[in-house]
Amino acid sequence: MSRPRILLTAPPRTGKTTVVRRLADLLRAAGVPVCGFLSDEVREHGRRAGFTVEEFGGRKAVMAHLSWVSGPRVGRYGVNVPAFERIALPAMQRALTTKGAVTLIDEIGPMELLSPAFLPRCVALFEAGLPIVATVHQRTHPTLKAQIEAELITVTPQNRDDLPRALARLLAP
Repeated sequence: MSRPRILLTAPPRTGKTTVVRRLADLLRAAGVPVCGFLSDEVREHGRRAGFTVEEFGGRKAVMAHLSWVSGPRVGRYGVNVPAFERIALPAMQRALTTKGAVTLIDEIGPMELLSPAFLPRCVALFEAGLPIVATVHQRTHPTLKAQIEAELITVTPQNRDDLPRALARLLAP
C-alpha cells in the first residue's frame, strides 16, 4: 500500500501552518513520531516582522526578517539561508531514519527554495515512499507539482478546522 503524500496549498494567512501544527499534535498524541519543521511568523508590535523555522521537538531559528539588509530577499524580507538550512535540512534527514515517522514540512515556498539543497531533499523524501504532508506556497505549487507526485489539497476557511483530524486518521497506523 502506498503511503500518503500530500501537499497543502492556500493563500497566505489561510491557516496552513495551523493545520500542520494541529496535525503534529494529534499524531504525537497517537504515539506517531513526527519529523520535519514548522515555519512561523515573528510578530513585533502586532505586525509580522519575519519568520522562524523550528524542528518538531528541536531547535528554532529566525530565517527571515524585515530589518535584515544583507543577503537574498523575498519581498520585504531579508533571508538567512544558512540559518534555515541548519534547522530544516537535519530535520528532513531524520525523517529518513526515524522508524514509523510522519514527515511534516511547513513550508515549501520562495524563502525556503533559496536553499539549493532544500528542493532536492524534498523530492527525495517524497520519492522515499514515506508518509509526508508539506505545505506549499500557492504561487509555487505548479512548478513543484511537476517534480513531486502528491495529492494536492487546498486549505480553506471551511475545511481548515477539520483537516488536521482527517489527515491524522489517514496518517496514523
